[in-house]
Amino acid sequence: MITIGSRKSKLAMWQTETVAGYLNDAGLQTQISSMDTIGDKVLDTSIAKIGSKGVFTVELEEQLAGGITDIAVHSAKDMQSQLPEGFSLIAFTEREKVNDVLLSTDSSIDIADSTRPLVIGTSSVRRRAFLRHYYPHVSIVEMRGNLQTRIEKMKRGDCDALLLAYAGVKRMGYADMIIVEFDEGQFVPPVGQGCIAIESATSLAPEKIREIRACLNNPVSETCLLAERAFLKKLEGGCSIPAFGHAILDGDEITLTAGLASLDGSRILRTTEKGPAQDPEALGKMVGEYILKNGGREMLAEIRRLQAE
Repeated sequence: MITIGSRKSKLAMWQTETVAGYLNDAGLQTQISSMDTIGDKVLDTSIAKIGSKGVFTVELEEQLAGGITDIAVHSAKDMQSQLPEGFSLIAFTEREKVNDVLLSTDSSIDIADSTRPLVIGTSSVRRRAFLRHYYPHVSIVEMRGNLQTRIEKMKRGDCDALLLAYAGVKRMGYADMIIVEFDEGQFVPPVGQGCIAIESATSLAPEKIREIRACLNNPVSETCLLAERAFLKKLEGGCSIPAFGHAILDGDEITLTAGLASLDGSRILRTTEKGPAQDPEALGKMVGEYILKNGGREMLAEIRRLQAE
């Protein structure tokens, strides 16, 4: 029996039930334990103000550490760059399309039209920064809660459109509401977007880890995510800073595009580097060092100062 911990949101449960289905198909019995995390409970405060470390994971990790659950299912983009001692990510599923999308009930919206007032809802500091950089005429409002809650807020007039990840929109069946799909070379996704990550305590039986990896781990996703996460770790970043990173594997070579934006979107540091697939973490670390040395260290200090106010 493999016990699986999950958040209670519809998207989290979709991901967890999908993972359980894969395990069941491989002949492994599963049981799901769901809960609300602090990131689910505190919806009137930005993630940056709550704290970037583990807002969607700490309660799930307590269950893992206590042996109540064997694995936890996460959106990879929600995972902090440095896991607490005693935990590891043991598998990464096949990745969905990584793009950001604009969702609305009004298909006539043209985000490039600066003559028409437009209010966009998002809870992401990265998406806010990109909107301010590329579409400075747009108004932005904080939008927390699960996808269904955000859509209801939009319908009641809190905003005209929502800026979200394609993966979650598709998985929840709202793809018909997408009015813009942003190019991932411009709106570079956050580290891990579109991928499901499987976490366990390091004390989990090695045989169980092997069974889970054999069933769930996608080697291409893992190679790309190791590069992206090594970049974010070098920045000591989480989901409260406007960092981004997207790796692509082509044969024996990884291409990583990554960087950092200022909170107001006035500056975007970005670079693209290639490296051998055999050592994805070395590439991520190298790109992180480049960003830090070329203005990123000062930008991070400014971001953290502003967020602490």
